[in-house]
Amino acid sequence: MRFPLFRTVAALALTGISATSMAATRIEISGGRSYSDGHGTNSAFIEGVFDERRIGSSRFSWAPDVSVGYLDGRNVARYGNAASDNVWLLSGGARLRMGTEGDWYHHLFWTAQVAAQKGRTLALSSAGEFVNSIGWQGKQWTFQLRHVSNAGLDGANRGETMALIGLALDL
Repeated sequence: MRFPLFRTVAALALTGISATSMAATRIEISGGRSYSDGHGTNSAFIEGVFDERRIGSSRFSWAPDVSVGYLDGRNVARYGNAASDNVWLLSGGARLRMGTEGDWYHHLFWTAQVAAQKGRTLALSSAGEFVNSIGWQGKQWTFQLRHVSNAGLDGANRGETMALIGLALDL
């Protein structure tokens, strides 16, 4: 059954939220188009990025990162007009950045997350997925390229690749 993994990821995400200071929370609401096998669909995410922490004495920092995402299903004629499920993703991980606030490149980030999903498609066919994003975060906006896939660990899974543009709010 696929729901125990979804509940486990949800519990870990909620633990991360409660253990992190809400004063340094950044909420990002983003949307865009996702593509798999040449067919596009709409996607949307709400992401919480929490208090940034330095990694030792290095120039790198990380922040806990959780998100809820939605991808519209598809009806692809070449696969017998089989309509794919709508997919919900719940994920948690870390956003990594380099430099300090004054450095121009500090706005660049890489996010790595583990996700549980509800719904199946030709592109996302397992209960667990990995989410990787690279992007740029401004004060009130964000742009990122995101890829969701199971990395071939659980059968065929083509993955989804999307460009997302979003608004950001600091709480």
